[in-house]
Amino acid sequence: MQHEYDLIIVGGGLAGNCLALALKDTGLNCAIIEANTAEQLANSPAGDRALALAAGTVKQLEHLNVWQGIQHAATAIKNIHISDKGHFGKTRLSAKKEHVAALGYVIAARDLETHTAKLVTETNTAQFCPARVVGLSSDTDSINVNIQQGDESLTLTAKLLIGADGGQSSIRHLLNISQQITEYGQTALVTTITSTLGHQNTAFERFTHSGPLALLPIAHKQCSVVWTRTTEDAKALMQANEADFLAELQSCFGYKLGKLSLSAPIRSFPLSLIRAEKMIANRAVIIGNAVHQLHPVAGQGFNLGLRDVIELARLLTTQNQAAKDVGAADFLTDYAKARQKDHDLVIGFTNNVIRIFSNDWLPLAAARNLGLTLLDHIPKAKSLLSRYAMGLEQTD
Repeated sequence: MQHEYDLIIVGGGLAGNCLALALKDTGLNCAIIEANTAEQLANSPAGDRALALAAGTVKQLEHLNVWQGIQHAATAIKNIHISDKGHFGKTRLSAKKEHVAALGYVIAARDLETHTAKLVTETNTAQFCPARVVGLSSDTDSINVNIQQGDESLTLTAKLLIGADGGQSSIRHLLNISQQITEYGQTALVTTITSTLGHQNTAFERFTHSGPLALLPIAHKQCSVVWTRTTEDAKALMQANEADFLAELQSCFGYKLGKLSLSAPIRSFPLSLIRAEKMIANRAVIIGNAVHQLHPVAGQGFNLGLRDVIELARLLTTQNQAAKDVGAADFLTDYAKARQKDHDLVIGFTNNVIRIFSNDWLPLAAARNLGLTLLDHIPKAKSLLSRYAMGLEQTD
């Protein structure tokens, strides 16, 4: 097997596979290294998580010829209802009023991951799976990637290495890229509920003093739940019986969807904002969750990561067409500069939402509820928020 490539992508998840698909017709010779088998990836509990896809993300998936094969598995978000528990403020966004089919879509991560992985197997991308990266070395012209595949040790060489291997990125570690970590003291409880009333394609975001509660529409009377609680409260709820858990959830959300019942196991995930100190190193770049891990409050994690992919693919295509070095330092610097503003905007917005809404200080609560109420009555402001929720401000 050939061991010299233009690009080596480490990580065969969503970011890595979408990048391979974005580059499949560019003439660039690519390889993917993935540590897990296809069966392990398909059976991972992480596949159960619901992804909120902004409308702008759907447009990008259409350009990759991905959306066409998984649209049937997605549920449209036609309305968004934002409220603050115990206070009067609320805002409602509507796809109909924005003259669009949907503000976004919800899909199981497993459906999207499985489909993109299948599409990659139909390209000329070389795949090393399962295989682990055990070492890196670079010089002025190339980067060498040492991998262990079964009992065999191999060295692959490329002009550019791309770390798309998630939050626990081995590539980030091997490149000695440090992280900034902001602990929220919160844990996300994730499950699926069935309600006696239909959700009418509405996504609910309800802010509480301990963190936001999101219900994302999936099946007709089912919603994916992402419930943020303090770490102490989350631990108690995980130890509670099903009836007590549901009683607390019902009290927090109310009866807009009628009575709630569990239809999936409850999983917990500690929450923090994690951001790499830099995106690039010598002949290497990290993208997606390897660079940024966000609080789920605004559902922007995958949307932001896909924009990393699309921008990197665009710049790589231009660089290759000009017969320039795709691993050159000035090229990587240009990519980092191109992504910085989007990262700063989304991460800043997400972090501020948590700080403002996970707080019951009376003057702040009064101000935010007045803001929600005013927003609900100012069409231009609601339209701007809708475009942000759809991810169109970042893609236009």
